[in-house]
Formats: sequence, C-alpha cells, structure tokens
Amino acid sequence: MEKRKLGNSGLEVSAIGLGCMGMSYGYGPASDQKDMISVIREAVERGVTFFDTAEVYGPYTNEELLGEALLPVRDQVVIATKFGFNMQDGKQSGMNSLPEHIKKVAEESLRRLKIEAIDLYYQHRVDPDVPIEEVAGAVQDLIREGKVKHWGLSEAGVKTIRRAHAVHPLTAIQSEYSLWWRRPEEELLPALEELGIGFVPFSPLGKGYLTGSFNANTTFNHDDFRSILPRFTPEALEANQVLVDLLKEMAEQLKATPAQIALAWLLAQKSWIVPIPGTRKLSRLEENLGAVHIKLTSEDVRNINSAASQITLMGARYTEELERRTGL
Repeated sequence: MEKRKLGNSGLEVSAIGLGCMGMSYGYGPASDQKDMISVIREAVERGVTFFDTAEVYGPYTNEELLGEALLPVRDQVVIATKFGFNMQDGKQSGMNSLPEHIKKVAEESLRRLKIEAIDLYYQHRVDPDVPIEEVAGAVQDLIREGKVKHWGLSEAGVKTIRRAHAVHPLTAIQSEYSLWWRRPEEELLPALEELGIGFVPFSPLGKGYLTGSFNANTTFNHDDFRSILPRFTPEALEANQVLVDLLKEMAEQLKATPAQIALAWLLAQKSWIVPIPGTRKLSRLEENLGAVHIKLTSEDVRNINSAASQITLMGARYTEELERRTGL
C-alpha cells in the first residue's frame, strides 16, 4: 500500500484509510463484531494503516470495536477519533466542546480504544457556543500531556480553520468530498494547501451511490440515515444516474469498477488527500484498495471533470438541520 503524508505534519498513513462508522452505526443494524474484526484485520494485512471512528458511532461501540481489532497491531496503525457531543440515554443530545468536556471524553476514548495516545483527534462538528481558540487550547493541553498526537476539525469552514490553526497547527480536516459533492474545491482545498493541512474525505463514494449499486427502486430502512437524505429519494437516484454512467464508462476503459475510478479521481487531486471509504465486506475492501493501482492521467482527470461539469445533480446532500451543523 502506498503511503501519504497529511499536509506538513509529518503524519504518514496509507493512501486509503478505512472509515469504520458503518460497521456499528448509521447504515442499519450493527454488524457482528467478530466479522467486523476480521474485516479490520484484513485491512491491516493489505497495508491499511489509517482507521477512523468516533465516540458517537454506536455510541461508543465503534471505538470499542477498533480497540479490540487493532490491539495486536497498535504500533502499526494510526487511529483517528472525534469529540464534540453530549450523550444522554445512548443518543446525541447537543454539541459540547467545552474544554473540560473534551478532556473528559478523551480519557474515555483512550480507554475504549485501548491506547495510550489518540493519533488524530477531531472536533466532530464546530460548536457555535465555544470559541475555537478554547477548543484548540484544550486539545493542545492533551498534546502536551501525551494523550493526543495530532488534531483536526471535521466539516469546519475556512475562517474557523484559520483561527484554530493559529493556536495549534492542524494536521487534517475531514469533510465530505467526491464527484458527488465537490463544494470543498471552492474555498477549502485552496486554504488547506496554503496552510499545509491534510484533507481526509469521508463518504468518498457518495455514501455508496458512486459504486453503481443503487437505482430508482432502491429503498432504505428507517435506521439507515440515507432514508432521510434528499439525494436518496427515488427521483434523485434516477436523475443522478448520469454521474454513475460516466464512472461506468471510464471504468470499462480502464478495466476497473466505478468505485475504483471515483477513489482514483480523489487520489489524483492532491498528494495530501487520503479518502476513508467504509465497508463491512471483504470484497468491497479489496475493491476499494485496488484504486491505489489505478493511475489516472492528467487527461483522464480532465475528461472526467469536463463531463462531470455538465451534470447538475438533484437533491441536497443533507437535510437543512444536518447542513446547519457544517461549514462554521
């Protein structure tokens, strides 16, 4: 597996990481723990060194899963987790990035993950009630204590990123980015390049859409959060099929799959971009990791960009409530 460095931080990880949320949360019932441990350990065998989780995934159970799965190979991997929410009765109950809360939940994540230091600690969403300078200061204290090695922000706006970075250098920003959602290209990517901060796209396959697995007849259970997203209505799935058709056409030319083309396109954007596709299946893991071997030429990328620019996708990526939590 190729390696990449996240910006100027020196933190080196596999070119493709593994987003572990869906194993426990968000896409229907949690999968069997033993099966997921097998997937995670197979990822390690195949060279993946970058694993993403958060306290709210489950909640808590996803961190516990990674702690168990990665314990034998702790010195070989980079584990990222996140803070920023209150929990009550097993559910999120509002944001909380107060310094004392950050320090408390960091200790809890360390225990669940069975580690002595969190490699990369993200604020999960920007808390409008806590100045980002206070958040940065709290994480800086954790770094000085040796409990955190690097820090980052998830779905933060450029102004917030600059303010946070001025207190303690950020290693990575995590946000959604793919051919399905390209807004980071407008302001975020240029700012990260200027500041020397790495970028970790989540949902690099458009929450599964870019794999070509869905059509207008696809339905999602109530415990699959795609069931509430505007881009996953039958009308949007049908209207946006043209983007999947574009990927399929390129995939046929390069003897690849649509998912591999979508990931290879991301890898071709910048050398400091590390996508973290998620999966519960060994076959999908193998498929996703195969994207590192597909080297799109500059002409390939231009052709994809040119064709994609002619496509207007239907539907917002989030509901209004969820979108309000992003880009602060």
